[in-house]
Amino acid sequence: MLLQNTTKPIHIALHKDLKRAIKRGHAWLYSDAIDLRPAASGSVALLHDRKDEIIACGIYDASHPIPLRVCRTQPPFILDDAWVASQLSKAIALRQLAFDPTVTNGYRIVAGEGDGLPGLIIDLYDRTAVIKLDGGAPEAFYRPQGLADWLRDNLQAHCVVLRTRQRGRVGEALVGTPPEAPVEFLENGLIFSADVLQGQKTGFFLDQRDNRALIQSLSRGRSVLNLFSFNGGFSVAAGRGGASDVTSVDLAAPAIAAASTHWEMNQLQQPHHAVVQDCFEFLQSAIRGRENWDLVICDPPSFAPSEKTRQQGLTAYTKLAQLAAQVTRPGGMLALASCSSHVGELAFTQANLDGLGRARRQATVLSNRSLPIDHPTPMAMPELRYLKFQLLQLDA
Repeated sequence: MLLQNTTKPIHIALHKDLKRAIKRGHAWLYSDAIDLRPAASGSVALLHDRKDEIIACGIYDASHPIPLRVCRTQPPFILDDAWVASQLSKAIALRQLAFDPTVTNGYRIVAGEGDGLPGLIIDLYDRTAVIKLDGGAPEAFYRPQGLADWLRDNLQAHCVVLRTRQRGRVGEALVGTPPEAPVEFLENGLIFSADVLQGQKTGFFLDQRDNRALIQSLSRGRSVLNLFSFNGGFSVAAGRGGASDVTSVDLAAPAIAAASTHWEMNQLQQPHHAVVQDCFEFLQSAIRGRENWDLVICDPPSFAPSEKTRQQGLTAYTKLAQLAAQVTRPGGMLALASCSSHVGELAFTQANLDGLGRARRQATVLSNRSLPIDHPTPMAMPELRYLKFQLLQLDA
């Protein structure tokens, strides 16, 4: 069984004019758009329009800010094991088309709403899969053990780990033996490892894969500074691309240790300077010492994790762009990224422009990117395209 809830569906009335948005693929309905009814979290709900016709079905949780997550907008309005298995198969088929496993075998195989399975995230690292469920309704709707068994049988996963939202909690192996060390996998021919039991998210940030490949293609002969380096993904990509030297900076000592390990795993010979320090303090010290680099990468954690912190986050992005521009050599390149869903692309661009202005630098946009192919999103939900990545060339 892939689903937990087998009770009869409840019926919910839509009282806002959102039928067109729903039919176009917007999967979230907020509490002010529907009539809330008491029901168990994770219940299946049938959504009725003003003519009392069923127009969609989804996962329901009256206590959540998003009480209804739409799953189907065409009949049959049934959510069962056969439906889940069909969605899983379609999601995996896309990834198998996109990736050559001899080159890349670490990627997201289910991306929630983008694969028609709201609230369900599954990442694959070689033969180890990691499941994450987003919130109470998905946790009560999907059956993790059933999903794990399906991945074992249909994807030949040797180990399937369930990660919860609780910080500090170790992942649970639902299939196979819990790995005793980080799991190795390939990304564009590079060797990385993911701590699938205790690492951030599911163990690695897969969404920057294409951008790491871009940095690799531009690094030959350049000195590279990787800020908020985490476990060194951009650093290793730059090293493999032929960078003359790479500096990785992160406040977390375990992250810097992992970056050094990944550098060694890929047998890179150039100098790699691993620095445990706050990145803003590092930049200010580098500016005072008149240090600079040919290519500077800034991939910070979310500066705006909520709408309340949005303005504070924009201020931080502006400050980071200013300081990073000041250590980028004339004619050099600066990559600025944001994973804050509460900061849109236009706002992020303006924050970066303001920071460059304060640094008295002009820039040309070389590339403006978002999520890769294994992180699909409904076209009707631009708010889910959280990742922004801007590659700039600064004035000489």
